Amino acid sequence: MADFRRFLDPRVLNRLARLELKARYLVEGFIAGMHRSPYRGVSVDFAQHREYVPGDDVRFVDWKVFAKSDRFYIKEFEEETNLNCHLFVDASESMAYGSKQDGETITKWSYATWVAAGLAHLLLRQRDSVGLALYREGVERMVPSSNGRGQLQTICEVLEAVPPGGKTAIASAVEQMADRTTRRGIAVLISDFFEDVPRILRAIEQLRYRGHEVILFHVLDRDEVEFPFERMTRFEGLEELPKLLVDPKAIREAYLAEFGQHREELRKACASNQVDLVHAQTDTTLDKCLVAYLGKRASRLRAKR
Repeated sequence: MADFRRFLDPRVLNRLARLELKARYLVEGFIAGMHRSPYRGVSVDFAQHREYVPGDDVRFVDWKVFAKSDRFYIKEFEEETNLNCHLFVDASESMAYGSKQDGETITKWSYATWVAAGLAHLLLRQRDSVGLALYREGVERMVPSSNGRGQLQTICEVLEAVPPGGKTAIASAVEQMADRTTRRGIAVLISDFFEDVPRILRAIEQLRYRGHEVILFHVLDRDEVEFPFERMTRFEGLEELPKLLVDPKAIREAYLAEFGQHREELRKACASNQVDLVHAQTDTTLDKCLVAYLGKRASRLRAKR
């Protein structure tokens, strides 16, 4: 049995306790919650008027409108609902890369599992439902969406049981999950996104077509961002790529240009599809990463209301 505390530092939990992850768009749910629903009900947010029909509850007659028009209208409100969140975590071999930080090697895979566990904890505390899909070229393991008491434990057990390995194909994994993500909610993709951007965009568009809000956590190691290598280095290829002995100084400029272009293409793809792109570098503590994003997101949503 996995100890979920291995994935959730008390410092992170303490800071997450003051935060919320609310949906940007309308969601569909089954229990009363904190997110706006496409269905009309009785809540605090006024939605629209409609004409009174016999049998309607007279408590919701808008008497001010009646006084002006001499006609009966019913006030309708936005119903609040629970959120369904799908966590897609990249378990391919490239996620196994890591570097030493304060004497400890932190891999992208470790960081991705912490992000997934942290978001699952936050959402379950809000009484929302969370599901998990670990993917490579397809879905390797999944946990169906639930807000049950043991859901966090189950998610952590799956994260612990599956080591990174093999190639990745995010669009294929999303297609495979299509029938299981029919209820609108939030889809969180956690990966280094070392794929061609058109393939990533295909996955995003599939999820957006089904009405999901999409959030990308782009998990990278500092070495990949800065390429700090100086001496002759043997680079071990991941996802079936060969080993190469190269002089880093000879390729640094070309590498950084290619890497920067990929990040810019990914940024543009997200911006054009109203997708949040979160830069999650493994030398940034998880609490700083999540607090910075969720705080900025909350401010943005409040400004739109």
